Amino acid sequence: MNRILAIKSIGVVMALSLGIAFGLQAAGIIGKEGNAKAEFDIVLANVVRKNSSLQFTMKTSAKAGMSIPTAIGKLAGSRVFSYVWPTNLDSSVVGFEEKQGILALAATAHPDFDDTPLYDENNNNNASDDGKLWHSHWVVLVPDDVCGKGALKVKDIPEGTTPKLPATWPKLPILIDSPGYEPGISQSTVTIKVPLKDLGFPKNFQFDGVTAALQVNANLHAPLLCVTDVFDIASGNLSLPGVAK
Repeated sequence: MNRILAIKSIGVVMALSLGIAFGLQAAGIIGKEGNAKAEFDIVLANVVRKNSSLQFTMKTSAKAGMSIPTAIGKLAGSRVFSYVWPTNLDSSVVGFEEKQGILALAATAHPDFDDTPLYDENNNNNASDDGKLWHSHWVVLVPDDVCGKGALKVKDIPEGTTPKLPATWPKLPILIDSPGYEPGISQSTVTIKVPLKDLGFPKNFQFDGVTAALQVNANLHAPLLCVTDVFDIASGNLSLPGVAK
């Protein structure tokens, strides 16, 4: 059974608390090999400071980024593949309201829609056809049993509300940001470099690594984007044992 679907909201809170109290490590998280297909099988998740940036790294058994979802020709019901670094950073550090949920950095690919309207990733003078290329997002994840018992979703923005949002929010009714950090993918490694200034120069924070598929609601209604399949979790239990210093 999908492991993350078994983590209820109270379980997520407990996992975060345990990560703070026990087992923190300054190095990356070594994942158990053989939990998923090679391109999603996490063997290392790490976040390190390099000069004025934070480098988020995920290593898989092989072929990272080689698979993207099969296109279905429409947004409703389409899938998203992702390499995700959940953190315990507050959602406000990237421009959302405070304490909205689990702030995560993600590299994603989805051929049926484009959610980076400010960027032309394939340099063809059309900024609306790049979804199938790997690109970056900040997302806020929260539990919602509508997505499946104990499952997570990207937090919806209720109709008629106007919460604080990042300047690069792609105008979707969910807590997602499209900051334009270009993922680097080489053989078995996915990396995203984030300028320290964009996060307010945090002294340290906790992180984990997840590979997953998400799905857009067939009715294009809240919940809009659910985590439907978790391929692998670096820590095994989403306890965020990694520490970026």
